[in-house]
Amino acid sequence: MRTVRDDDGDHYLLLKESDESSLVRDPESGAERYVANEDLDVVDDESPLSTAAAGIDPAVRRLVTATYDDQSLGLLVELVDRGPISTIDLLDSYDLCESDLHGLLAEFRAAGLVEEAESAGQRGYAATDLAREAITELRDGEASEPASTPTE
Repeated sequence: MRTVRDDDGDHYLLLKESDESSLVRDPESGAERYVANEDLDVVDDESPLSTAAAGIDPAVRRLVTATYDDQSLGLLVELVDRGPISTIDLLDSYDLCESDLHGLLAEFRAAGLVEEAESAGQRGYAATDLAREAITELRDGEASEPASTPTE
């Protein structure tokens, strides 16, 4: 699989190539279509996996790479839902040791998902617009139907 670009500069995943046309997939919609080979250029410096990931909302991609388990995702959700929370309240409210909490918050800050904020006169953290956008996208996104199990 390779990344290709059409005449408009849009990137696609090249799935199958014949003499006259190629089957490509749009990473944003997942739609597949045939395009004349003469209308496509191979993009050598872009991984097909990066092209596939580019079809996901940038805020959601950032959230996915920064949260690696339910606990880290839950912390970010709490910061989105509860607004600025002091560091003391975070330590008192959740089952995280101080070093784990500060490690997660440092990762979230580096990803642009949280920022330092004041809460009740104390140092704390608040979710950024990017984090709120990502959580909203995940909550509002259409859930796919679970695969049905064949019956005999």
